[in-house]
Amino acid sequence: MQPAMAQDALPTSQDTTDEADADGNVIVVTARRREENLLDVPIAITVYSGEALQQAGALDITDIAQTTPNTTLETSRGTNSTLSAFIRGVGQQDPVSGFEQGVGIYLDDVYLNRPQAAVLDIYDVERIEVLRGPQGTLYGRNTIGGAVKYVTRQLPEDFSLRARATYGTYNQLDGVLSLSAPLNDLVRAGGAVARLTRDGFGENLTTGLDNYDKDIWAGRATLEIGGYGKPVLIRISGDYTKDESNPRGGHRVIPGLLSGAPVLEDVYDTRGALNDPAQHVDSYGLAMNVSAELSDTVTLRSISAWRKDETFTPIDFDALPAVDLDVPGGYFNEQISQEFQLLYESDRLSGLVGFYYLDAQADTLFDVRIFTTFPGLTAFTAANVDTETYAVFGDFTYDITQRLSVSLGGRYTWDERSADILRQNYLGGGSPFFGGAGIPFGSPSTDFDGAREFKKFTPRGSISFQPSPDHNVYASYSQGFKGGGFDPRGVGVNAPDLNDDGVRSDDEVAAFLSFAPETVDSYEIGYKGSLFGGALNLAVAGFYADYTDVQIPGSVACEVGGLPSFCGIVSNAGKAEFKGIEGEANMRVGRDLFGVGDRLNIALTGGYIDAEYKEYVTNIGGTPTDVAEFREVQNTPEFTGSATLAYSAQLGEGDLDFSTTVAYRSKTFQFEIPNPFIDQPGYATLDANLVYTAPDRRWSIGLHGRNLTDKEYKTSGYTFVVADPVTGEIPLGANGFPIPTLGPEGTLTAFYGNPRQVFITGTIEF
Repeated sequence: MQPAMAQDALPTSQDTTDEADADGNVIVVTARRREENLLDVPIAITVYSGEALQQAGALDITDIAQTTPNTTLETSRGTNSTLSAFIRGVGQQDPVSGFEQGVGIYLDDVYLNRPQAAVLDIYDVERIEVLRGPQGTLYGRNTIGGAVKYVTRQLPEDFSLRARATYGTYNQLDGVLSLSAPLNDLVRAGGAVARLTRDGFGENLTTGLDNYDKDIWAGRATLEIGGYGKPVLIRISGDYTKDESNPRGGHRVIPGLLSGAPVLEDVYDTRGALNDPAQHVDSYGLAMNVSAELSDTVTLRSISAWRKDETFTPIDFDALPAVDLDVPGGYFNEQISQEFQLLYESDRLSGLVGFYYLDAQADTLFDVRIFTTFPGLTAFTAANVDTETYAVFGDFTYDITQRLSVSLGGRYTWDERSADILRQNYLGGGSPFFGGAGIPFGSPSTDFDGAREFKKFTPRGSISFQPSPDHNVYASYSQGFKGGGFDPRGVGVNAPDLNDDGVRSDDEVAAFLSFAPETVDSYEIGYKGSLFGGALNLAVAGFYADYTDVQIPGSVACEVGGLPSFCGIVSNAGKAEFKGIEGEANMRVGRDLFGVGDRLNIALTGGYIDAEYKEYVTNIGGTPTDVAEFREVQNTPEFTGSATLAYSAQLGEGDLDFSTTVAYRSKTFQFEIPNPFIDQPGYATLDANLVYTAPDRRWSIGLHGRNLTDKEYKTSGYTFVVADPVTGEIPLGANGFPIPTLGPEGTLTAFYGNPRQVFITGTIEF
């Protein structure tokens, strides 16, 4: 897959629309939330147009990561539709309430506050943009690593009917139908419905269910008023997704240490017996985007949204039939947001000021059932974490001369986090919330209700020099921050008695459960250019980032009131430093090589990041200890890269397009503590696409192959085994395997990326 192309030119690292000159070199961009020439934008961005995604047979938003430098987008461990996102070393893979994302996800400019249901399937899409580096000024507090923007199609002025059908391996059967029509000269209505299905890549040998299957209904409806030359555009949209795929079970990489269950031959097979509650995701939302041109220089925009999602998911940590480390969970999220923007554009000064408000509730409820270790013991957690945020922001660019411009911006954020956390043990079965027959045992180990406020100003500045209209050299500084919060898995009775008075006060419990915001100061220099008459489009960026108060959430085996369980251990570990370089290029190698009008292009992307902790303080035996030299930055391979060869030619009266992509990622650490059992060594994947498009472009048919070498690679995992608290080394027991810390079987469970898939897609449009 390669980023969007404008005729012959690839606008690498840009946020594009479809506007281009005859040579495909002038692209309009909206990276700073206003329309600009791509060469004027001092930000590293990669964009994928809807057409490019269709040509590549992209299935969901995670597919774009293979050709985006220094970016990881993956389905979260043990789920089907929760997103783990990392850009330039910054991200978050823990989806429970209380922890914020490090990469902002946007659907039509609406920020998705939680990662549940954020693995967006690709249908009816205009483009997907990936903005790398802190975007706190224009996109908010939790875009500390970057932002991913999913933009759906605007309704056309005329009647339109599109249909797409796909069939492939693993009985993949997808269908998408889009319809829109003008109701009068000002009003248009439209919608899309998608049915996306696939059998599992493997099987749950205990329940008989398919593993890694897909069963999704999704739809969107849109009403548009104005636009297309009118001074006002009102866009009202709603979307709904229902995911009833089976639970995604992990693959044990060691035998059962008590049962002797062998390691399964097929990495997509599993044995976990937990299937209650049934896996189920409902996600829906409403939005209204309004744009009004108040004058030739001033435009007012309003973005109003309400979103809600509900997820039930059973996670069997040890992936074995026994009820041990079985965790039925529920996530319930709701948000209301409002944003106003006032844009100004004159000959030399352009920019915007804005206001943003978010009111969000995130509720996480789960059991931890460890019946084998302690018959009938369940630790139930209900964590309700609410967020209320206000922000004012502005960003302006002034052209000092025709060649030299400066940009300054900033955002001030007021952030309040409140939490209500209950943790209660049950005996005799699971908690009543998940249908168990257990009865409360003892006092709650956590019964917390508290709030904290955070305030932060995040500035941004850049300078750009254009020696000619086709070249731009820039330098920028930006700051981002991610809000603090409360660990929903923390155990209040384990809070230290800081003043040695024999009582754990509310303040001491709050201090134990809470963590501070983290910040990144990022410096970037870059070059963007179109060379040789548009035959080569190039973007290169070098960056340095100083990352402080790094939030490290996690969970470990522990004892609560003398009973085994697992506990949250979130901390602000210290400092990290990131430095690296990214490059993207598209070269038109030749035209008219084998026939009139044919084209041969090569697209290259590459990223290198040196990511290391400078300080990582953890509590070992009651003593704060810096273990930075033994820790790694998770989900951040040192090298990422891809090479795409694309050939286009006329076939009869139509067009035949062939492309093939090799993508490489170096070794990836799943957690900060290296783990040779679940960390993923470097690997490469190979994709290929062959698409024929009819002369009138009314229909097309394509053959697509993903991961053609059938490479097995781990994307995430769970671990509950003994590790040296300083070095992280995993000692082996007398049986030659790691020593379990929770449950007798030992938990080292891995989840894998998709195997080889081959499918045919046909499209038709009226």
